[in-house]
Amino acid sequence: MVDGGRTGADGTHRRSSVWDHVLRAVSVAAVALLVLAAFNTTVTSDVTARPSGRQDEPAARPLADLLNRVGISQDGSAGTADLDGAGNSLSARTLAAAGWHPSGEVFLLDTPLELPAYGPGRPDHLVSDGQSVALASEPARLRSLTFLATGTRTDGTGADVRGSGRVVYADSSTQDFPLAVPDWAAGPAGDAALSLPYANSATGFGQGAIGAVRLYARSVPVDPHREIDHVVLPTVRDSEARLHVFSVGARPAAQEWTGTWARATSGYSEVGPWQDQTLRLTARTTTGGRKARIRFDNTFASRPVALGAASVALRSEGAATRGDAVALTFDGDPEAVIPAGGRLVSDPVDIFLPPQTEVLVSIHLPERVTAAPIHYASVDTNYTSVPGSGDQTLDRTGQPFTGVVEQWPFLTGIEVLDGPGTVVAYGDSITDGIGSGRDTYTRWPDVLSSRLHASRDLPNLGVLNLGIAGNRVTSDGYPGEGVSVYSSGVSMLHRAQRDVFSQNGVESVVVFAGINDLRWGVPPDVVVAGLGRLADTAHEYDVRVFVATLVPCAGESRCTAEVEQGRQRVNAHLREQALEPDSLFDGVWDFDRVLRDPQAPERLRPEYDSGDHLHPNEAGLRAIAESVDLYELVGG
Repeated sequence: MVDGGRTGADGTHRRSSVWDHVLRAVSVAAVALLVLAAFNTTVTSDVTARPSGRQDEPAARPLADLLNRVGISQDGSAGTADLDGAGNSLSARTLAAAGWHPSGEVFLLDTPLELPAYGPGRPDHLVSDGQSVALASEPARLRSLTFLATGTRTDGTGADVRGSGRVVYADSSTQDFPLAVPDWAAGPAGDAALSLPYANSATGFGQGAIGAVRLYARSVPVDPHREIDHVVLPTVRDSEARLHVFSVGARPAAQEWTGTWARATSGYSEVGPWQDQTLRLTARTTTGGRKARIRFDNTFASRPVALGAASVALRSEGAATRGDAVALTFDGDPEAVIPAGGRLVSDPVDIFLPPQTEVLVSIHLPERVTAAPIHYASVDTNYTSVPGSGDQTLDRTGQPFTGVVEQWPFLTGIEVLDGPGTVVAYGDSITDGIGSGRDTYTRWPDVLSSRLHASRDLPNLGVLNLGIAGNRVTSDGYPGEGVSVYSSGVSMLHRAQRDVFSQNGVESVVVFAGINDLRWGVPPDVVVAGLGRLADTAHEYDVRVFVATLVPCAGESRCTAEVEQGRQRVNAHLREQALEPDSLFDGVWDFDRVLRDPQAPERLRPEYDSGDHLHPNEAGLRAIAESVDLYELVGG
């Protein structure tokens, strides 16, 4: 369970139970008031058709005006709904159970997406085929576009559906983009925005129908320095494939937020159960700021979760706060619901968060929670009050928090306003911090952050630790859906858009991973290709990417002679990349050279071995962080 370019060009809230949210229908008018008109992803009252940028394109129109297919139906009454050409459709009941509602909003890949106003016989999607979509009433500068879509095929192969679309800027320049979306019934759950337990058919639902189906979110980076006029949806040339688009969202370019702390969801596990009690979760800032907001995720879930209240505070000792806790709100409401698969971002609050400072984030869970998205493995001490103790989010003493939580549930990020930018440490258990002590902040990204903070002539970048113990580059450990004891995450390829490129302020990413793939029999060439795909994605988002060589692990049961040969092949390729003028990577960091035993280079140095021959101890983690050239990292 261990780890590891060039420079390129919030859910619906209400004071009621989850099931009230599930059963209620959200009106179009109410949702329209919640969505920023400038970045409305489907339709606003002042968005009208306007001429396209080319004579061979139709006039750009709001997406809602273009929806002409019915793919969502009521259980037992499919009517005319037919998503795949065989009479199968998405179940409105399972969508409602997930907290997704007609005309409601879900937050995916840091982008608000308005769901179609679906109902019996009402169009809810289109088959993508070069339609011109106006995103807002006026051209706007954006950071990325997000598509809520799924694919279907008539050839039974289950292969991805691929097409090519085009962004049209206000200056008439264009940007082509590819879009690949998995098949709704055969695609991976680890890559899905939402997995549903069954689809409806013309004759039935549940076990008698098609089985589990999925919706996917795909982000497309765009030039933030140019205003976008409209987007031309992808054209699919494969006659056996259909790309179904349900929503298109836009992420504004003027992002002023910087991540100061983050963790990646590693699985969906049994917890508690927690009911009418408060969790108090610890974090430690890297960069600082005077205004903050908090991110919560319901990744991999099949049901929404209600937050009765939430707060953020500086930490004193244990679960006690230093000064008053600051209550969080969500669109002005202290209560909120996170739909399954969705994200919730708090309103900004005034609180001074200095660098290298411990923070407490508290959430009250009013309803029974038996399973939750978690980060598991290298976790600091988190706390819980007893069941039935109610809302303790503003408690200063820490006395109600008598229990310990061995995970980070729901909490995935803390952001500060006007920060200097962020570097992401992306890897497996060495990055996660296996081998470091609890509450000691001695993971190698922690040490790297401390070095940046101590530097007098470099910006104190945020450092986000997005390592997951046991994680692999190319294959899923956790399957991506359902309650599971496996918490080694979906693959780094599957989680990159959600965990890395939807973070705010990201300027660089350090990829340190691949040994777990080798330990589980993946050929080294496949690992190399996976690292290359991550680098290509980073370039698309204009993020600098560094890669680290794989460190030795001989003596651990899975680190066989064959694994060592594969490790040497991967490292040789990476070192060759360091010499290439057109390298895939901005830099290659030789962590292998730092940690290997000179007398037995297939092993860790004895003074750096935690004892399992796989994970470095705290001294080894410090050696990794101290080997990093800070000037190279910040681009100096």
